[in-house]
Amino acid sequence: MSRWYAAAVVRLRWVLVGGWLLGGLAVAITLPGLDEAGGGGQFGGLTTADNPALRTEIRSFERFGFPVLTRTAVVQRDPAGLSSATQIGAIAAALEFNVAKPPDLRRIEFALPVTNSFRVVPGSREDGTTLVTYLYFRPDVSFRTQTRVAAAYAQRYLSDPEDHLVGVSGVIPARVAQLEAIRGRLGVVERATVVLIILVVALNFRALGAALVTVTTAGLALVVILHVAGWAGQQFGLEIPSEIEPVLVALLLGIVTDYSIFFLAGTRERLLAGDHRVEAARHSAAEFGPIVFVAGLTVAGGSLALLVAQVGAFRAFGPGMALTILLSLAVAVTFVPACLAILGRAVFWPSLRHRPAPARRRKAEAMQWAGRRLMDVVVRRRGAAVVVTVASIGLLLAAAPLRNLDLGFAVIESLPDEAEPARAADAAARGFLPGILSPIVLLVEQPGITERRAALVRLEELIEDQPGVAGVAGPREQPSPRSLGAVLSTSGDAARYVLLSGTDPLGSEAIDNLRRLRAAMPRLLAEAGVPEAAAAFAGDTALADAVVSQTEDDLVLVILLACGFGFLLLALFLRALIAPLYLMAANGLAVAASLGLTTLVFQQGPDGSGLTFYVPFAATVLLVALASDYTIFGVGYIWAEARSQPLVAAIRVAVPRSTRAITAAGITLAMSFAILAIVPLRPFREFAFVMSAGILLDVFVVRSLLIPALIRLVGPASGWPGGALRYQGDREPARTPASARVTTGAGAPPVPVSARAPAPRVQLLLGVARVVAGWAAPHLHRTVRHRKRRTSRRS
Repeated sequence: MSRWYAAAVVRLRWVLVGGWLLGGLAVAITLPGLDEAGGGGQFGGLTTADNPALRTEIRSFERFGFPVLTRTAVVQRDPAGLSSATQIGAIAAALEFNVAKPPDLRRIEFALPVTNSFRVVPGSREDGTTLVTYLYFRPDVSFRTQTRVAAAYAQRYLSDPEDHLVGVSGVIPARVAQLEAIRGRLGVVERATVVLIILVVALNFRALGAALVTVTTAGLALVVILHVAGWAGQQFGLEIPSEIEPVLVALLLGIVTDYSIFFLAGTRERLLAGDHRVEAARHSAAEFGPIVFVAGLTVAGGSLALLVAQVGAFRAFGPGMALTILLSLAVAVTFVPACLAILGRAVFWPSLRHRPAPARRRKAEAMQWAGRRLMDVVVRRRGAAVVVTVASIGLLLAAAPLRNLDLGFAVIESLPDEAEPARAADAAARGFLPGILSPIVLLVEQPGITERRAALVRLEELIEDQPGVAGVAGPREQPSPRSLGAVLSTSGDAARYVLLSGTDPLGSEAIDNLRRLRAAMPRLLAEAGVPEAAAAFAGDTALADAVVSQTEDDLVLVILLACGFGFLLLALFLRALIAPLYLMAANGLAVAASLGLTTLVFQQGPDGSGLTFYVPFAATVLLVALASDYTIFGVGYIWAEARSQPLVAAIRVAVPRSTRAITAAGITLAMSFAILAIVPLRPFREFAFVMSAGILLDVFVVRSLLIPALIRLVGPASGWPGGALRYQGDREPARTPASARVTTGAGAPPVPVSARAPAPRVQLLLGVARVVAGWAAPHLHRTVRHRKRRTSRRS
């Protein structure tokens, strides 16, 4: 099949190149972009209507007839103190607006000003310095519209210098600011990644043509994928979060570059051997096409494991990544070999020279000298054992901080300090509390509960003493049981409390505090005297808690599915069951180490807050899939060499040969993800760090050292139950001269039956025989030597 594929690509090279270029142009003209495919929704598609916090919020509105929660507010602050005229003016403006709404502000249902004067709000840090005007919108008003209309309200009523307007803040304006930051830096990410690809590929092959072919392939894939993903989002109703686009760009450009590097390396090797450009491209496609295809399927299949997630954004992220990989794979395995068959040596000008075989061999040996010296250590049992021990301990130590991992849902805190929502939220937190813009609502329901006012007041006092609760407003603050109906329902069967957090309401600490409070509620209700009452929480902290809990529940299942798919493809590709087991274990060590380092830097560093909840989730799935990808490249070389020579010699030849291409590809992919740190949001910095660290650990530690050492220690049993690996004795191997090493690849003649590895039972018997022979050999050797000496003396 690989030969048929290679022959078809080379024969149809002009059709493929022209077809892809025209197809990319047609897709860009006719199909929508990814930014038109979806987005919006509560927290941008991260929550769904069945979220318990959202259901409680709706039930609270139905019980009381008006909401307490809003996610958009205007903040005024003067550290020296707001004047009475300023505060009265803001309150009067809200009353005027509620009576007669201007036409351009009719999307605001009503405005509610709250001041920290006289510490009316429980737990306020200051007195008379800050005023927050909450703006309530209908649920059908989009995030962008809410932010724009709120800014218009502030400019109309609160724009005088004495008003000390700080800005518009809240979860919704912060969310819009996040999307604008992503959109503003997306072009920079794309351009920086393209420049990176040109530099890495041009330096690796010392040829600008190779970089241009790679960049053209990546650009073509980018255009096709973004528009096909946008069209798929519209056709199938997928709400694709906007955060996906930078990640997809980095993944796409890195993956396409990886696959292009392998085709370029294979073609260059054949051209140096004197092959014609068409024959060189055909041979490279036949050798690397199956490996690239299986590697791409591994990454795509691992991404599809996200379909089992409960969080809607993850279910959209999985197909988005899988579609990206499959389309990148289709472009890479057709467009790149076709271009190489057309351009040939021109791609590698001016570095490509036709040199005699001895000169070529001397240069190759000089370049691979360090790798061969390292392999001389790895292929010896003691050296392999030391490498496995040291590498495993190092990775485990790096993974140790993972035990203290906390997950948060940073929205406002993720923004740069100069962003308006961040500045306004900081001002509100200084005057009131950090939770003033995102309070928690506690809904307590029981028939006739409003008549039990003393018990409700007692419950409020008990809640106020719980860890993390900095302030509570409830029945204690309502003068009479029937006034206003804000905290006691007119039906008499519900009461609600407003809780203010002393920390970032969407951070890991606030989420942990809410979980402890929820667990303590049955006890608190019993102590207050209403043990039969039902309690439920609403608000941004409760929403974040539900999403983080769903993520934690999904994580184990998704990782198991991704690892299972990677194991299956490795087993089919290698036709073995033993090797995939320890290969996946080594990959898992690298992933855990990268997550541990990320936890150490971002959670235990100066910021001291938990990681964004979706970063470990998405990074783990991607790293597991990409690690399997590189495993297929590296171990595939060893398996191919082992068809014609002993396993130890195969490791010696294959690892240095594959290291250069894998290292270049891994560095390119790691730097592609590192460029995501250009986006000025904390989750992107976290994601850039964990992906770059994980890929570099995989390339330089796992792929180059740990896996070859593991294969050497396990030996030919790695290929069980298949016979892909030739049997190798336990004695330390002698160094094989470079001239005697046999290089094989796709299309190599089949190994004779007599050269295949014996069955496991025969291997066991031979192993016992080797041990006995090893014990008896010195005695036999001394006996034979003694007899020779006696014979010599007699002569």
